[in-house]
Amino acid sequence: MSGSQFGFFGTDPWWMVILKAVVIFGMLVVITLFTIWWERRVVSRMQNRIGPNRVGPAGLLQSLMDGFKLAFKEEIIPKSAHVAVYWIAPVISATAAFLAFAVIPFGPIVSIFGVETPLQLTDFPVSVLYVLGIASIGVYGLVLAGWSSGSTYPLLGGLRSTAQVISYEIAMGLSFVAVFLFAGSMSTSEIIAQQEPIWFAVILLPSFLIYVTSMVGETNRAPFDLPEAEGELVGGFHTEYSSLKFAMFFLAEYINMVTVSALATTLFLGGWLAPWPLSLWDSANTGWWPVLWWLLKVQLFIFMFIWLRATLPRLRYDQFMKFGWKVLIPASLGWIFIVAIARVFRNDFSFTNQQLLLTGAAAIAVLLIGSWLLQIRSDRKQQSLEDEREVETNAPFDPMAGGHPVPPMPGQIFPYSPRRVLAKQSVAGGVSPSDKDTNAIEEIPNA
Repeated sequence: MSGSQFGFFGTDPWWMVILKAVVIFGMLVVITLFTIWWERRVVSRMQNRIGPNRVGPAGLLQSLMDGFKLAFKEEIIPKSAHVAVYWIAPVISATAAFLAFAVIPFGPIVSIFGVETPLQLTDFPVSVLYVLGIASIGVYGLVLAGWSSGSTYPLLGGLRSTAQVISYEIAMGLSFVAVFLFAGSMSTSEIIAQQEPIWFAVILLPSFLIYVTSMVGETNRAPFDLPEAEGELVGGFHTEYSSLKFAMFFLAEYINMVTVSALATTLFLGGWLAPWPLSLWDSANTGWWPVLWWLLKVQLFIFMFIWLRATLPRLRYDQFMKFGWKVLIPASLGWIFIVAIARVFRNDFSFTNQQLLLTGAAAIAVLLIGSWLLQIRSDRKQQSLEDEREVETNAPFDPMAGGHPVPPMPGQIFPYSPRRVLAKQSVAGGVSPSDKDTNAIEEIPNA
């Protein structure tokens, strides 16, 4: 058993805290550079292309050179921009991305220069809530960037970011509740200690799936990259940004990918604990080996991000919001209800695992039957609406019925008559050519 290491925090010397902070900062920058290169290589492989292969061995230094290129590019600031907020917005996004990683554990207690210390900057009883709070602050950078640019499209992109984060952060927070119930703590190091020998991704699979879906929407990645929809919003909130400020938004996005992947690893995949069958090895969870297991798990989630980008098209915004509010959030609430009941039966009524499984199966069966009945009711209601619409469609459509010309509604047919037919009818009726247009206008509603 790895045991809890919560009591070790707050006892490190000052130089150890600075060393950890510098190492985490450097690790995030290196992982970001590697992730950009890896994404370009994987996507090019999936699309039968080559990808970056010029700068460095296998193109590994391409991301670093892109960073230098962005830093030295000419910067253009719009005349209508609010300069102070325009400058501070990318700083907020990048800073929040780095701060969120302060409570992520990536290894057990090790000896560094003779000092026993856990491989984690800090931890406290509500560490997971700290990550959610920092993620919420990070979205201020996107909103302020859209507003301060003084342009319409960035403003719309910033508003989309606000709605998107609110929607999917609710589902993300609800997916953590079941983890808190099983772990009995909101501390990241305590949650890892409670996942030995079985990970929460196994016993809390619905929470894991909800979180994985929500974290894609939280980081604005495909197919949920709606704030940066090139089809209708150009570049979204960062349309008016260039040079180093654009690079900071780019950096924040990729660091957020690493952060949510590390949080998923911590809460559901045992953190730095070795996977089975490596866990059978006595030294698998000691020393520096757990850092390797942690990196492999994080890269597994990052590969999922890349795979989704190369595979799925972007959703429509209404589909995206409907999925968050009408699917993920109700599913999270229902799953929390089931988990809470299971914990009550386990703790207060001393149910065995077999009895809990039977009770859970019965609850799931009731939910499935209830959803089936609701679906039947919805189908009947939809059919009645279609029947009413068909009756309305058969009735003659009068565009001037309300006093103003209106277009036909879906399902209604406007009996359009060309001008040439109306003109011939006017001539056949003895109307002078000068009165053709007047009669045509009068007869259009009655055609």
